[in-house]
Amino acid sequence: MQKIEEVLKKYKPEITTSIEKWVPRQITYEYIRDISDVSSENSIDVLTLTNTISTPIYDMLDRGGKNWRPALMLLTALALGGKVEDVIDFCCICEVIHNGSLIIDDIEDKSTHRRGKPCSHMIFGTDVAINVGNIMYFLPTYVLKKKKGVLPDTTLIGLYELYAREMVNLHLGQGLDIWWHNGKDTEGISPDQYLQMCAYKTGALARMSASIAAIICGADHIVVSAVAKFTESIGVAFQIHDDILNVVGGKLSEGKGGVGEDIREGKRTLMVIHSLSTSPSFSSSSSRLKQILDSHTENQEEIIEAIKILEKTDSINYARKKAT
Repeated sequence: MQKIEEVLKKYKPEITTSIEKWVPRQITYEYIRDISDVSSENSIDVLTLTNTISTPIYDMLDRGGKNWRPALMLLTALALGGKVEDVIDFCCICEVIHNGSLIIDDIEDKSTHRRGKPCSHMIFGTDVAINVGNIMYFLPTYVLKKKKGVLPDTTLIGLYELYAREMVNLHLGQGLDIWWHNGKDTEGISPDQYLQMCAYKTGALARMSASIAAIICGADHIVVSAVAKFTESIGVAFQIHDDILNVVGGKLSEGKGGVGEDIREGKRTLMVIHSLSTSPSFSSSSSRLKQILDSHTENQEEIIEAIKILEKTDSINYARKKAT
């Protein structure tokens, strides 16, 4: 059996080619006319559009990334008897949306670094970054537009409905996450509520990736639902693991702004929720953890103190078990 790293490496060139096919590095008159349907060649400033759309997009995409969502789409198609070429054009959808959400997320979290470089808003300005992040939610619909007459109308309608539904779910999850890490209504957050937030937020694009493949391969509703549920669990487990890496260190946390960035942002991760709800014997530690989180501290000693509390309450191991 191939390791996941080998699978991701195998499909990376095809995924990259697919993204560049549907979201060009250089904006052209032809692309704008085709994607917008309201353009006049004489009035299109393609240079400015390249500078404010394509350049920031590829500044983020070229930093690297696991590309596990488009790979999941390809693997789902193969598992259902399809071929890579059946779904390769659709691989850009979830990867472009995901990277757009990172740009917006970094603004909302006031982050400074992403994948080892300054965040997009630190380079291009907040206004450009917001616009780019938002358009990355919509640009992938170009793929669906160009499949009219290629795929049956019922299939295309199903894909559009799926797209819209999961974008709503993505924002529901983000809304919960933002509210909680700002210290709002955090006293009674349960592990199940956290897992539901993850199912909305991180599960959305995992579900979308696999469901697109299943729909294109002609799977019935029962199979599509089963695939969506299974891949949602992968997305949730990925989020929990990502949260753990943020506090235990390593290359990932360094590239995102340092060990414990989630502590600085006040994020209510599964580890934090577990730690805050531990037995009375840890009540003083739990109170201190909440104090540090709500302060959004920049003090590294306080961040390390919070991480030690998570270790003391065995909350990191708790999260690891949940992820598996």
